[in-house]
Amino acid sequence: MSPPTSRLTSVLSHIDPSSTASADAYTHNHHIHQLSPTLFLHRAAQIEPDAEAIFHVTADNQILRRSYIEFADRARGIAYYLLKHSLCRVGILAPNTPAFLESIFGIGASGGINVVVNYRLKKEDITYILDFAKVDSVIVDVEYISLLDDFKTLHPNIPIIIDTDQNAPSGPFDAVVLEGLRWDEENGANGWDALEASCKDEGATIAIPFTSGTTAKPKGVVYTHRGAYLAALGNVIESGLNYHVGRCGYLWTLPMFHAMGWTFPWAVTAVRGTHFCLRKIDYPLIWKLLKTEAITHFNAAPTVNTLLCAAKEAERLPNPIRVTVAASPPTAHLFEQMTNLNLMPVHVYGLTETYGPITKGYHMPTWETLPTKEKYARMARQGHGFITSLPLRVIKMEYPEGMLIDVAKDGKEIGEVVFFGNICAKEYLNNPQATRELFAGGGLHSGDLAVWHPDGSIQILDRQKDIIISGGENISSVALESMLVQHPDVLEAGIVAVPDSLWGERPKAFITIKEGKTLKGQDLIIWAKHQSSITKFMVPREVEIVQELPKTSTGKLKKNVLRAWAKGDYLEK
Repeated sequence: MSPPTSRLTSVLSHIDPSSTASADAYTHNHHIHQLSPTLFLHRAAQIEPDAEAIFHVTADNQILRRSYIEFADRARGIAYYLLKHSLCRVGILAPNTPAFLESIFGIGASGGINVVVNYRLKKEDITYILDFAKVDSVIVDVEYISLLDDFKTLHPNIPIIIDTDQNAPSGPFDAVVLEGLRWDEENGANGWDALEASCKDEGATIAIPFTSGTTAKPKGVVYTHRGAYLAALGNVIESGLNYHVGRCGYLWTLPMFHAMGWTFPWAVTAVRGTHFCLRKIDYPLIWKLLKTEAITHFNAAPTVNTLLCAAKEAERLPNPIRVTVAASPPTAHLFEQMTNLNLMPVHVYGLTETYGPITKGYHMPTWETLPTKEKYARMARQGHGFITSLPLRVIKMEYPEGMLIDVAKDGKEIGEVVFFGNICAKEYLNNPQATRELFAGGGLHSGDLAVWHPDGSIQILDRQKDIIISGGENISSVALESMLVQHPDVLEAGIVAVPDSLWGERPKAFITIKEGKTLKGQDLIIWAKHQSSITKFMVPREVEIVQELPKTSTGKLKKNVLRAWAKGDYLEK
């Protein structure tokens, strides 16, 4: 047995970097791996190769099922194809298909970069994104090939790989998978060992999703392997994806192109869950799957959940399904509706710049003793920072840029939400000025206004540009929208400011009505004045009933379009 002094020296060497075994040597020890979520697929296939990884209704209306070993093999084929042809920055233009999932992991395993593109954007924006990101190849679903016409004219030599989304292997994408697998066999059959399942540098770029570009050109948000790994693990914990017995079934209602599907392609794979892929939002199909398949989780914006709850197929499910809700502030009323259907809300909040969710409204046991309305109001708060993040802050807005001074934690003083920690994106692609503004003062600025409650939780009120200042009073469009939808006939509401000669600004409401209901704008105003809890100065003088509210591809209200409508410009969509 070694003497006490030797044992003490050994212990100290692990504590003191200046001692005999340096921290640097420890960091570079071969037991320490670089963090990358690409590893999750190879690991899943090793642990549970026959587990169902993918369920999908294909474009030709056939049911496709793939195991984890099949999923991993196909991703491996993509990786080797990219290596064979020296392709490293790959665009993906597709709905939520198996090809999209396989490409995410295949591109990562090759050491390449995912450039995911929103297929709902205008053709010129898609061309701009792919060109700006300098992609050297594009994987595209056959339904959206025409969106690449301009890009192909601009870059005729960049390969376009078409996925036909068929049950039986067919088409160029499947040929790519086979070519890559054959190339591996012909060059030593190295399998995953010669790929970058665990990357060489966790600080390297794994993906570049783009912002929606509602009012300006889309910005490329640079994701690192480390950030994506930690964000994915955060979602495993915060959305409760892991099980002691059995596995999660995750329904892909959220677009995979949106902030890399909030990192859920990696998170669900990490726990060997089943990915239930959906080509599009189809409410009857969603309800059918919720009732007949082993689905335990899905993610969706408030607008999707609102329409899901209003669908004629809606009925209380026998088992609870956890629904991670984000994209725009939900209402307490919506959470009550969802809970009544056994769709249990997990309220998170974040940005594309934070890998998707970075806060969670943690449900406290004491809330069960509160009056029902108060309980759901607490649930509608955006909450606290993720376990893989650092605590967020709400800062005063009247100070110079870069000065971060906290507001009071009184639930009243309004400030801007600022994020810190591991799941903040690295930078904006090739945009140092926007990056500097994003991180002014050392925190990631959200542009969202919130109050900070005494318990440390935050509650979003609005974007800075959406706050309505009427007679010196601040009116939160989000708060007013959440009050108006409490009327039994109102489906959705959108609020914007319009000029007022006396008060400077006042709110105007645009609403949609539930199917089978009739409601006039004046009726809603009377209800708001006399039967609701809406403060008098907040009550809109104008209520316009519309067929549908304009929304982004991720379900957020297009307030810029509503402002144009308020001015009489109904050509904006």
